[in-house]
Amino acid sequence: MKNEAGIQAFGAHLQRLREARGWSREVLAQSADVSRMTVYRIEKAQLAASLDVFLSLAHALEISPRELMDFPNSNK
Repeated sequence: MKNEAGIQAFGAHLQRLREARGWSREVLAQSADVSRMTVYRIEKAQLAASLDVFLSLAHALEISPRELMDFPNSNK
């Protein structure tokens, strides 16, 4: 069973990180070597990021995976 609240919180966190850098979804997607649609779907909680994609996003954002997971989740 998926944690829908966690998926939504992660997507919102990813969007905040991307926007804080002034990046478009296209820029993040190219940096992470994923499609723009993948970034969109993760941000909109339509897709849970696979481990490979998660690690690619962290690398593209130049943060640790732990930092990428550091987001508020009301279901903790």
